Order: sequence, then structure tokens, then C-alpha cells
Amino acid sequence: MPDRRQPDSPTDDNPFAAPPEGRPDQPWQPRSGGDGGKEDGPKDGDGRRGPTRWDPTDPIQRRARYALLAGMWGFFFGIFGIPSVGLLLGALALYWGISALRGKPATAAASTTPDAPAAPGGLAALGPAARPQRTAAVSGLVTASLAILLAMSSYALQLAYKDFYVCRDDALTQSAELQCNTLLPNNFVGDILKVRQ
Repeated sequence: MPDRRQPDSPTDDNPFAAPPEGRPDQPWQPRSGGDGGKEDGPKDGDGRRGPTRWDPTDPIQRRARYALLAGMWGFFFGIFGIPSVGLLLGALALYWGISALRGKPATAAASTTPDAPAAPGGLAALGPAARPQRTAAVSGLVTASLAILLAMSSYALQLAYKDFYVCRDDALTQSAELQCNTLLPNNFVGDILKVRQ
């Protein structure tokens, strides 16, 4: 059987290879791209470099991130049985998500004149950099809707089974608390809400 050794690859392409003998060490330098060291990043129609990163001074990007965080925490508070905080965070996330999708960037709002053509509003004004911000805003809207739904369903259960909740909160002993289970219906909701021994 013939020997199938692979030919040695040149070490010029390996950034971790030791330098050849007799050649002095060189400090690390970032690799240049194939465009001869030009700036990378998306460019708008005028050829200027567009925004490519998270800019905390931009209110649209800030609101998109706030919407995601508030919606996520509102959903968690709704799951863990604190509907008032979940409702508050869900409402804030809904407001921030909608304002991020519809708002105008500060630079576009400051430079508007009556005879100038209308600039794109909301995240569309950011161009290609809007994709992660749009994802954050939409995710914030989804989690905010879930947080509000959880909070409203919790309040609806407390209203529908008010006698049970009052009995359970007023019970002084474990046996008195267990007797409150008779106020619940014999269905799936009653099995979830009933007091366990």
C-alpha cells in the first residue's frame, strides 16, 4: 500500500507557527482584508460608512434594547407569580418596542426642514445596522405581550375565584387553609390552584 502522507502545508498561512530560524520575532498585527485595508462596514447611498455597532447615545437603539430586557423580565415575573411587576415591565416593553420601531433617529429629527424629502423613520433609518435592533425590538414586543397576558390571566383568576383567595389569605391554620379547596371547581384550574398538604 503506498504511503499517503499529506504534503506539509507552508507555515506562512498558520498564524500560530513559530517564525523560521534566523528571522526575528514581529509584534502582532491584525490581518488586513482583501480590500487593501479599506474600512469595512455597510455604506449608504452617498458612500459614507453607515453605523454598524451598538450606539448607546441613539435613542432608537436604546429603546430596542430596553424593550427586550423589560419584556424578558416581565415575562419571568409573570411566570413566578408577581403579576403587578410583570404587568408594569410588560407595558414599558410594549411602549419602548413600538417607539423603537416607529421613532426617528436624533440626527434625522434635528435636520428636517419643510422642503426636504422625508427621511426613513424608525429603525429603517439605520440601514443594514438596524437588523439586530429590529430583532431586539420585536422580541421585546413578543415577550411584553406574553408578560401582559400572564398578568391579566392571573388577575382574571383572582377575580373569578375571589372567595378562594380571600379564604386562603384569612386562614390561620393549615387545616383551615385546606378547607378552602372546597371553593374551587373540580377541573384543571382547581387542581392547579388548590392548597397542597
